[in-house]
Amino acid sequence: MSSSKSHSGKRICQVIAVKKQYLEEYKKMHTDVWETVLNGLRRSHIIDYSIHFLPSPPFAIMGQSEGDEIGGLLVATFKYMGQDFDGDMKRAALDEETRRWWKVTDGMQHSFVEGAKGSADGEWWYMCEEVFRFDR
Repeated sequence: MSSSKSHSGKRICQVIAVKKQYLEEYKKMHTDVWETVLNGLRRSHIIDYSIHFLPSPPFAIMGQSEGDEIGGLLVATFKYMGQDFDGDMKRAALDEETRRWWKVTDGMQHSFVEGAKGSADGEWWYMCEEVFRFDR
């Protein structure tokens, strides 16, 4: 990212599957996100974060384990306002409260990132390419 006074940030979109048996628990957890996790997002220069739910996709998901029926897709969008996204994400991964949150939520999800083991180990949510934006 270039550094300028008018730095307007970078919009990020990510997707991951949520396992059907954890769908309601996942939604409930996100009605009262731990303040320590929210503070970690702020420290990582993330604003305007939302997660949307798309009910069960009408296609098979590769790599899905037997008994882990997919309940749908989670689509996250946020705006990154910092200058070093990779560095900020690495620092966020060192935060104990964030790691504790991930320990709970990762098991509820099915990643589309090939070889992904969990949020603490690197990329977990699949990064989507922006193909259109209308700002005004």
